[in-house]
Amino acid sequence: AFMLNAPFYLGAAIAAVGTALSIGFVTRRTTLRADTTIGVLFAGTFALGIFLFSAIEGYVADLFSFLVGNILFISFSNLIGLLILGGVVLAAVAVLWKELLYSTFDPLGAAASGLPVGRLEYVLLTLVALTIVVSVQAVGIVLVVAMLVTPPAAAQLLTVRFGRLMGLAVVFGVAGAVIGLYLSYWLDVASGASIVLVVTTIFLAVLAFNPRGGLLRPRGQQQRRATAE
Repeated sequence: AFMLNAPFYLGAAIAAVGTALSIGFVTRRTTLRADTTIGVLFAGTFALGIFLFSAIEGYVADLFSFLVGNILFISFSNLIGLLILGGVVLAAVAVLWKELLYSTFDPLGAAASGLPVGRLEYVLLTLVALTIVVSVQAVGIVLVVAMLVTPPAAAQLLTVRFGRLMGLAVVFGVAGAVIGLYLSYWLDVASGASIVLVVTTIFLAVLAFNPRGGLLRPRGQQQRRATAE
């Protein structure tokens, strides 16, 4: 997209969805584990991106902005495109909520009940890819994994109900983005790193003090909680 002067989100969406579908295809058709496939394809596509960037004069500054992100420099046209992609993801999750949940946590049961598990897996991978595209310009390629993993990890420490977990993850992610953006403005530091550090701080606070077994809670309370469960 950068070489063709096309919108960033368009090229990113095509590349991300293509990579996600390739991961799903290789995982289903071979004996390789999903994490192995992700590692190989992630490294390969990352190297390809750097290779193509290096062919563009003055690529260093642009490459750095994509690596660490800068939410303050998102253009209005890109913002509209990202809002559309985000809306597509939310709509797809709302429509396919039960099917995605069933096929993800019990694929054998979902297949036995007639659900197209393979297609649903590709849909889920596509939605994850689009979510990454939406997040990359805010926090960069390097830190986008933290925004995908850390808020749900913090929420998982507080609840085992999936619907509530998703709600808490959204709250933690939005809170981290808003607080991190304000901190980056007042401290004049990188916005992406600031956002991820706030989200990480939220995770550490939940890890230490959560009522379901925080690390800093009195040991007697943890034992009573474990016995009750």
